[in-house]
Amino acid sequence: MNAFTALFTALVATGATLELWLAGRQINAVRAHRERVPEPFAGEVTPDAHRKAADYTVAKARLGRIATLIDALITLGLTVGGGIAALDALWRRTGWAEPWLGLAVIASVAAGVLLVNLPLSLWRTFRLEARFGFNRTTVPVFLTDLLKQITLAGVLGGPLVLAALWLMMRAGPVWWLWAFGGCVALMLALSWAWPVLIAPLFNRFSPLADPALRARIDALLARCGFHSSGVFVIDGSRRSAHGNAYFTGFGRHKRIVFFDTLLQDLEPPEIEAVLAHELGHFRLHHVRSMMAVSIATLFAGFALLGWLARQSVFYAALGVPHPSPHAALLLFALAAPVVLEFATPLGAMWSRRHEFQADRFAACHADARQLVSALVKLYRSNASTLTPDRLYAAVHYSHPPATERIARLR
Repeated sequence: MNAFTALFTALVATGATLELWLAGRQINAVRAHRERVPEPFAGEVTPDAHRKAADYTVAKARLGRIATLIDALITLGLTVGGGIAALDALWRRTGWAEPWLGLAVIASVAAGVLLVNLPLSLWRTFRLEARFGFNRTTVPVFLTDLLKQITLAGVLGGPLVLAALWLMMRAGPVWWLWAFGGCVALMLALSWAWPVLIAPLFNRFSPLADPALRARIDALLARCGFHSSGVFVIDGSRRSAHGNAYFTGFGRHKRIVFFDTLLQDLEPPEIEAVLAHELGHFRLHHVRSMMAVSIATLFAGFALLGWLARQSVFYAALGVPHPSPHAALLLFALAAPVVLEFATPLGAMWSRRHEFQADRFAACHADARQLVSALVKLYRSNASTLTPDRLYAAVHYSHPPATERIARLR
């Protein structure tokens, strides 16, 4: 085992060990406070609801630990374990040349990872979520969604992979610049196509029918100087009891989307406050800044891949004896998350800062008390724990812990 192989293996093991340790801290912290509702929520969350949230959080953390181990084994098995090399050798027997050989190898790896993770996904949906009363997905709907996802991956990902492989063979050392430009163009195209063409494949979108609520929302949009192409309700209750709201699209094609489950749980003033929070992300340019960081990260990633693809030690260290364009793509796709995982706390901290800023925006343009009331209801209906481990939350929470967030609002 050379030094680079040992370093990569150590990084995978260290990342998995840290994740398991953090999950253990989360489980212990939540179980330790299971019987006592935090004082700020004593009059709003019942002991039974608090215990349910604790049990749900512990169950998810335990399943997450299994997922962490599986991910680590998949990463090591495909790289230093020789999985990619074995699939490459198998497909070379067909006599196919690039880029079709590369597409076949990449598709095989993707299919294998999907099959390995499928039992965990089934367990999460039909055992864990069902146990706590959240799952409303039937087996036919689950399988139909899976088939649609695979089809979309083939329709969108197949041409993208072929283009990348062709560029790596024909465009010379600067192939990665062309590939980067193509990925950015695809990102922007998907931002437009997602609400118009893709999301409707999975959910039914209906215009908001409540005229009083629509008038309240229109007034809020006018106060905030925000324009959208419509306010829609999706049939989220068809798959889950969890509630949510989000914006999608950009430019003139921005849509405001509410889950029907959220509209059932919240009163109109609370919905207005939640929407004001989401509007804050746009008015404070959070979406734009996150996209800029994503594009910058993508640029750096392609530049690094362009260099690594020319280094024989990159392939040898990760278990591939014969360098090839498709091996470079696969190895980088597996290795990059191992390194980026250690930057997770920075991303989570930045996201929590944005959430506090959006809360302040909402408090200025709606009623902060209504936002507090809405958040409490959402924590309760989604069985979100009120007592997470502080270190686990610092590393993984994209939103501030409930007690801290509501204390600031109050």
